[in-house]
Amino acid sequence: MSPATPFGDWMKSVQAHVEEALGAFLPAAGSTPVKLHEAMRYTVLGGGKRVRPLLVFAAGALSGADTRALERAAAAVEMIHAYSLVHDDMPCMDDDDLRRGKPTVHVAYDEATALLVGDALQAQAFLVLADADSLPPARQVAMLRLLAHAAGSHGMCGGQAIDLDSVGLSLTLEQLEQMHQLKTGALLRASVVLGALAGGDLSAQQLAALDTYSNAIGLAFQVVDDVLDATADSATLGKTAGKDAAANKPTYVSILGLEPSRALAEKLRCDAHEALAPFGEKAGRLRELADLIVQRKA
Repeated sequence: MSPATPFGDWMKSVQAHVEEALGAFLPAAGSTPVKLHEAMRYTVLGGGKRVRPLLVFAAGALSGADTRALERAAAAVEMIHAYSLVHDDMPCMDDDDLRRGKPTVHVAYDEATALLVGDALQAQAFLVLADADSLPPARQVAMLRLLAHAAGSHGMCGGQAIDLDSVGLSLTLEQLEQMHQLKTGALLRASVVLGALAGGDLSAQQLAALDTYSNAIGLAFQVVDDVLDATADSATLGKTAGKDAAANKPTYVSILGLEPSRALAEKLRCDAHEALAPFGEKAGRLRELADLIVQRKA
């Protein structure tokens, strides 16, 4: 779409495009094993803000990336994200029964199915990206390595492990930041860098700028999540509100307070904008997404 297209229209167009791609890349409904494939489609399709795919497509504008490569990168990241939510919601972790306004997978199906859905979605993510035949092999391997690192023990899974071990503990601001840079930030960074790599190699300077942007929006995303958890209701959020406080989890709001947390989110939004200066007008959608992350209401 043209850069002149209103942001809301661009966002809806990308979300619809990604929804269609996800439907095509997931195992077909009715194929064996039916319950597993049905549950995979239940959790991935028809919900979510698609922030990570939006970041993939926005970053793709920096390098003029091919749409086919972008939709595979976006689908792969979203499948990793969806698998993490399924596992996070299980009784052995956060024990939640509502996600994206509907019953979580272990509630709608059962715990064993939820476990397998997460496992299968993680494998499917790498299969989808590995089948991107429009990418040069060396860059494709680099993208697969990037996604694996972001999803593993030095990324999203590591952050979740720290989170689970921190319940009831008093974390410093630095410790909280490290946890969220892994748990949330790593996959957001992967979304940005994968989108840019889908169109070409990145210089060290370009990668550094995207890292700075990603770090800022990654932290901002979590700060806003903590603010919303403390101030919004479950119907607005589409998930259980007040869960962190009830579980005695350390958050930005519990450490900094509500208004300082809001001020921090705004500072991070400005930092994200500043980091994109080297890319000029091509980074317009990335700037708008930084605004969306900080100004969202759910």
